[in-house]
Amino acid sequence: MKNRSWAFLAGGLLVALLLAGVVSNYASSHPDGLDSSLLKGCTVDADDNIVGGSCPAQQAREHELGDSPLADYGVRGIRNSFVSTGLSGVLGVLVTFAIGAGGFWLLRRRGDASTRGDDTADGTVSTGDATAAEGATGDAVTAARRTS
Repeated sequence: MKNRSWAFLAGGLLVALLLAGVVSNYASSHPDGLDSSLLKGCTVDADDNIVGGSCPAQQAREHELGDSPLADYGVRGIRNSFVSTGLSGVLGVLVTFAIGAGGFWLLRRRGDASTRGDDTADGTVSTGDATAAEGATGDAVTAARRTS
């Protein structure tokens, strides 16, 4: 990979880590659009507890992974909520980056294996090397392939 690509990738990762680690702590704690739409038809108190009416949010249950180490946008066991939320975001970015990078690495390896040789019409595999029999036109085409 070229140096520019590495710099772009590192810069993007740094921005994502900064947003996840610091800026995520300043996100709104008010319900988002989905939460608000699920509460339509219900009456809620100041603590967002349902006190009356009928709405889809009444059927809500605890998620199966609610006891996991990264549940509720924080890291279990860390009492400082700012650090807990930031660390949870950073871990999420790193895991997502690792999975994405691994996927691209696998796809790239697979692509390299399938493009090592070009099949020709007679079933033989051409390696792209020019031979004396190709003449000047073949040499020019081969040279153009190598530079692109």
